Amino acid sequence: MEMNEYQIGQQDFNLPHDLVQLPSGGIFYNSKKKAVKVGYLTATDENILINTNLKKSIRESLILPLLRSKIYEKDLRPEELLEGDVEAILLFLRNTSFGPEYNVSLTDPSTDKFFTTSVLLDELNIKRTEQKPDENGNFIVTLPRSKSTVKLKLLSLVEQMEIDKMINSYPEGRIPPTVTWRLAKNIIELNGDTDKGKIAIFSENMPIADSKFIRNFLRENEPRLDLNKEVIAPSGEKVMANITFGVEFFRPFF
Repeated sequence: MEMNEYQIGQQDFNLPHDLVQLPSGGIFYNSKKKAVKVGYLTATDENILINTNLKKSIRESLILPLLRSKIYEKDLRPEELLEGDVEAILLFLRNTSFGPEYNVSLTDPSTDKFFTTSVLLDELNIKRTEQKPDENGNFIVTLPRSKSTVKLKLLSLVEQMEIDKMINSYPEGRIPPTVTWRLAKNIIELNGDTDKGKIAIFSENMPIADSKFIRNFLRENEPRLDLNKEVIAPSGEKVMANITFGVEFFRPFF
């Protein structure tokens, strides 16, 4: 019987690996692991990289198979990981295989011409956050417009993938309600009530001010790497480069 990526990655914890520090510090997981053992990419992993199905989301087709293959931990499954921790592991895999130099294409604001420059991925810092979650990894906030009190959670990799699949299966030509789908997953308690149906209805009818507040709050308080890097354009002006984890990030693998 053929083993899946997770079984392959777990069969021998003594394979060459290193410890990758998690930006979250493990506070959102039951195991509370602050670092995870991550193996190095090998020739075998090229099968995952080369056969990536780009018709599916990058999380489903490439990121999750890689994590299942390379994370050597029994009590922390890749599906549980938060986005910021996933990014830290992906950076480790890329840096140890191809080096930290990453090329980006940007527009010079003085000339409106495209230029290409490089940033060093190993120089990215962890973004500091002000708010700390409770013992269960959740945040409790009062919304500015409706004055409702909500308990919020950050989404795991598998929850992000669920939204990706809903988007991909949505009727062509119609705009998927991505914002309300995400809010319904972020909110786990509304004024002390955990009823998912009520939370879904509240998410659909939420004032824009409250929706924006939740998105900004979670973005500002999710532990992750600072993926913005300042570079100098040919004209001498400063430009912010943003590191993204789409297909271009994995281009060196192909």
